[in-house]
Amino acid sequence: MNLRERYDAATATLEAPFAAVDLAAFRANAADLVRRAAGTPIRLASKSVRCRALLDEVLAMDGFAGVMAFTLPEALWLSRHGTSDDILVAYPTADRTAIAELAADDRAAATVTLMVDSPAHLDLIEKNAGGRPIRVCVDIDASYRPLGGRLRFGARRSPLRTAADAHAFAEEIVQRPGLRLTGLMAYESQIAGVGDTPPGKPARARAIRAMQHRSRLELAIRRAEIVRAVRELADLEFVNGGGTGSVEKTARERAITEIAAGSGLYQPHLFDHYSNFQGRPAALFALPVVRRPGPGVVTCLGGGYLASGPADPLRLPQPYLPTGLSYDSDEGAGEVQTPLVGATADLLDLGDRVWFRHTKAGELCERFATLHLLEGDRLVRTVPTYRGEGATFL
Repeated sequence: MNLRERYDAATATLEAPFAAVDLAAFRANAADLVRRAAGTPIRLASKSVRCRALLDEVLAMDGFAGVMAFTLPEALWLSRHGTSDDILVAYPTADRTAIAELAADDRAAATVTLMVDSPAHLDLIEKNAGGRPIRVCVDIDASYRPLGGRLRFGARRSPLRTAADAHAFAEEIVQRPGLRLTGLMAYESQIAGVGDTPPGKPARARAIRAMQHRSRLELAIRRAEIVRAVRELADLEFVNGGGTGSVEKTARERAITEIAAGSGLYQPHLFDHYSNFQGRPAALFALPVVRRPGPGVVTCLGGGYLASGPADPLRLPQPYLPTGLSYDSDEGAGEVQTPLVGATADLLDLGDRVWFRHTKAGELCERFATLHLLEGDRLVRTVPTYRGEGATFL
């Protein structure tokens, strides 16, 4: 039984559209992340999973410790459910109500750490925390800026870049009795989030690998200097870095105490083109064929589940099974219908499924209330996504 036959058999009683997770692939991906981390704990990035049942499964595995949440309301929700007793909010918050809720909740105040990179963040937290000490983590810019900063590779994140920047900001934090400096974070998106083997582009691949090599060397030195500077002022509990694409590289840095990862569990197609690892597609969605407009064309119901990021073809979900299907260039993935073209289309009947992979990981869960968990050719369990639990944080 091939993969498509196995998925179709496991979900034969379901009506598409629906989303599913191949548990064997999911667990194999988790084990490979742990192998690559080589003993460095992995903090689980919840935005890449967005399903409490699967968060719980991963956190029960050796090698994973703590959650990296994407909003403070999500962190409070996970804390109330007992998902983890160590939750880092990866992005700064301006949610005054949520800060007040954090300060009023003993468990959450001991569990949740907020991200900061400016005095304005500190003022906002103190103003709304009512005097309750709040845990904070300093976000450091990890982008690569060669030629004196005239070029930039990596995300625009924190304004803090140097050891002097970090030391001065940490000094301000420790002087405030309403704040506890507990961690540092520096996310190297130009390494962790950029595949170095773009298909059919060998020159670009060489340029990416050269950039990433130089960036790793520069960041390892700068990150170590920053950690030393901040440790002069605070007893840091953690120093976080990396992501799915850079796990083993980031783990080599002595200054790092943990690595963030999550996308590699589902292995969306954005992460297919890395030379250092190969994940197994684990999260999928199925659309039904509802029309046959002509030879070599079928139309599926739904499918316009575009990923965030720059507006380019990479943000489209990828037709996966059966192979040999692609988008109509004039229509792409549609809100209500998605035409697909290719010789394979003539082998499909009304009601047949086409299986897709999303570009990113957890964003798929914003389209579906449940995930159907598959083992072999069996559907073993159906679990709610965040959205299925009525939790829509972004």
